[in-house]
Amino acid sequence: MWSICIIPLVIIIAMTYCSHKWRNPTSKGIRLPPGSMGLPFIGETIQFFIPSKSLDLHSFLKSRINKYGPLFQTSLVGRSVVVSSDPDISHFILQQEGKLVELWYMDSFVRLVGLSGSVKDGSCIIAGSIHKRLKKLVFDQFGPQNLKAKLLPQLQEMINQALLNWTTQNFVELKHACTVMIINFTMSHLFGYDPVKYGEIQAEEFTHFFEGLMSLPLNIPGTTYHRCLKKQKSTLKIMKMMIEDRQAKLPEERTRGDFLELIVEDMKNNNLLTSDLISYMMFGLLLATFETISTTLTLTVMLLTQHPLVVQELERENKEIVQKRSVETAMTWEEFRSLTFTKQVINEVLRMGNFVPGFLRRAIKDIQIKEYTIPEGWTIMVVPSAIHLNPETYTDPFVFNPWRWKHLAENNVTSAKNFIPFGEGIRLCPGAEFSKVLLTLFLNVLATKYSWSQVKPGEIIRAPTMGFGKGYYIKVAEKSI
Repeated sequence: MWSICIIPLVIIIAMTYCSHKWRNPTSKGIRLPPGSMGLPFIGETIQFFIPSKSLDLHSFLKSRINKYGPLFQTSLVGRSVVVSSDPDISHFILQQEGKLVELWYMDSFVRLVGLSGSVKDGSCIIAGSIHKRLKKLVFDQFGPQNLKAKLLPQLQEMINQALLNWTTQNFVELKHACTVMIINFTMSHLFGYDPVKYGEIQAEEFTHFFEGLMSLPLNIPGTTYHRCLKKQKSTLKIMKMMIEDRQAKLPEERTRGDFLELIVEDMKNNNLLTSDLISYMMFGLLLATFETISTTLTLTVMLLTQHPLVVQELERENKEIVQKRSVETAMTWEEFRSLTFTKQVINEVLRMGNFVPGFLRRAIKDIQIKEYTIPEGWTIMVVPSAIHLNPETYTDPFVFNPWRWKHLAENNVTSAKNFIPFGEGIRLCPGAEFSKVLLTLFLNVLATKYSWSQVKPGEIIRAPTMGFGKGYYIKVAEKSI
């Protein structure tokens, strides 16, 4: 009888103790940021992944910032996390890589992008000379020097051809159409991709991959993550074929000077650079390139459709530079730099879009911030949306107002602390300038040569990355001269 009574009592006491420890994860008597760890093991993961249909802060973030302030603790996918929406704290954290923090990825990202052999508990250890070399290769391909030398006319030709093709269709689903355009260009420019030789890569598959990067890593039939893992194999097979073809041709053929040629050369002198690792790196580069740009272009057109006065000003500015040319030529670097209002439109879309839910780092030692301590091993999520939608920095933050950027620039408000669409610190996106140029060229061509009308409104969905429920459809037509 005693044993029958004692065993349930012991279980209840143990569960109560574990639950208390989970909800109060104190360490060494330090003071943690306020917040809730949610349910044992599950944490607040479910709330984090609940879709939100707005450009506003995700409800998960908004409710906790209102309750706990700009720095709070939570638990996501089994990890203890401190979330920062404070510009000063976020700036400090992003400047501390290699000192107080290290890069960290969600488990779903690690497994889908193939970093499992280069990551320990989600923290990236591809660092040092390899990281620097890869970053330099990407920067050489997409940086200002190459943009000036040859990419500007190539990008403009790509955009002209895509928009002209769209006019031949009754309507286009804009996100998909932009994805196809960017994937084809990036694959060709970086890797010398030939769809006839290697087989067609479907744009839809890459869109699903990106959804899987920020999903629960449940490899169960029917889940987003499971679908991504299944589709991953065919794409990686193509990547490995391309690597092997280049290896067979080198050193006899050195004609392209693209990313793949240069990285295959590096493989000869670095045993860590295997064909498997390089194929995953190529895969990751494509994901980073196409998804953010295609989503940005789609949101840009959605917002422009709702704001005809902005479209009028875009047309005025871009027609001015076109009319100054004696003949029709590609945009020059000087013309690109002169498009002030166009850049303001892009900044405003990036500010409101917040396509990356957060930048993740992991504390490699205890970090003292104000009266709180972030313990070693905890994940830190810097949330750009909270910074970009801060009413203390941006008046009426949910109003699409490109003209605000003139005032902000005059008052030096747009510092690195208040505007971080491409990250900050040593992890600043090396393709940032490429993205800005592509967006500028797209708006230039669209505003001067084409008109469009909305066929079917898209529904913005954050889950937590941004998507467009049921698609955003437009009809594109050439302007009559």
